[in-house]
Amino acid sequence: MPLQTEEFTMNIVDELKWRGALNQVTDEAGLKALTEEKQISLYCGTDPTGDSLHIGHLIPFMMLKRFQLAGHHPVIIIGGGTGAIGDPSGRKTERTLQTESQLEHNKKALTAQMVKLFGTENFTIVDNYEWLSQFTMIDFLRDFGKLFNVNTMLNKEVVASRLASGISFTEFTYQILQAVDFLHLYRHNDVQLEIGGSDQWGNITAGIDLIHRTEGADAKAYGLTIPLMLKADGTKFGKTAGGAVWLDEKKTSPYEFYQFWLNQDDRDVVKYLKYFTFLSHEEIDDLAEKVANEPWKREAQKRLAAEVTTFVHGEAATQQAIKISQLLFSGNVQDLSVDEVEQAFAGTPSVTVSANEANIIDWLVDTKIEPSKRQAREDVKNGAIRINGAKVTDESATINPADHFDGKYVIVRRGKKNYTLAKVD
Repeated sequence: MPLQTEEFTMNIVDELKWRGALNQVTDEAGLKALTEEKQISLYCGTDPTGDSLHIGHLIPFMMLKRFQLAGHHPVIIIGGGTGAIGDPSGRKTERTLQTESQLEHNKKALTAQMVKLFGTENFTIVDNYEWLSQFTMIDFLRDFGKLFNVNTMLNKEVVASRLASGISFTEFTYQILQAVDFLHLYRHNDVQLEIGGSDQWGNITAGIDLIHRTEGADAKAYGLTIPLMLKADGTKFGKTAGGAVWLDEKKTSPYEFYQFWLNQDDRDVVKYLKYFTFLSHEEIDDLAEKVANEPWKREAQKRLAAEVTTFVHGEAATQQAIKISQLLFSGNVQDLSVDEVEQAFAGTPSVTVSANEANIIDWLVDTKIEPSKRQAREDVKNGAIRINGAKVTDESATINPADHFDGKYVIVRRGKKNYTLAKVD
């Protein structure tokens, strides 16, 4: 299904409140009035500490996308300057500084991801290295250092939480650099709002204070943060047993990405529909009713998975993920393409096998899928073994790895759910 985009019938600030997406706002009434008066420019930043965002990063950018859909102009900083320093927010230890080549690689990768999410119309990407690198040490201390009170900086949560374990002067100054970013965008891009995660509140308010000191107390600059996302069981959203869920399809395949959303708890799914989709209030209320009355159908989870996967990976990838899911559920894995096999079984136990034909019993034991010939014969005889979707009950049957999937894979199912992917060497 194509990505649904919401129609805004209320002010964007009220829309975010309905979706539970507002944590703190510096001046809610002022921001609401400004967004009714004009189409504003706003920004969110990310440092190129890696070459892909994960779904935890996606939360503030979803809010930025909502502003874009409501006609406002998003600006994204990919922080080549601040990325060279290291943001202490949400960390207990110092970051490892990256090389210049790492930063460049990561900036290009993140820029491509942002263009995919936001398009090229009514959207701007900037790199704060362009202006931060122009300051000399003397400029920095005279023009900005004088405007920041150390006592105030120490009381910011991002710094206060690190005082016991220690924080370097480099990371201590990060909030000044982020404040300078807001000031620069205010002056040169007419940006009046900064959005960030809940741990960014101190950095955001530092930027607003700097704008008021340099541009005047009546300068209209605002900040808002998004609540910390927790699952119903109290654990942090976005982590799985396999680690982070990435937006890069090479790190997390579209099928794995789709499955992550499909497997969400009934207690969380409506909240995630509000946060991560552009469905209307009526559609979400209807899905909430289905969660309450027909939870076994998992319609809300299916819609959530389809909407977010389409937003991040596109319609074709979503349809492919749905196809893989249906074929795995039915057991008709023989209908998968090679690419779909690679996606579907990325996290499945695997073995390496030769391309030679072999007797089914010998092959199952040699691959250690079965612990012994006796067990192998018993499982084959009882119909517990499927090779590439076909049940094998003949102990004298042979396996030819070249039969399916371009001779690259053999899919073995033992019992109802135990899959092994045999990779042909």
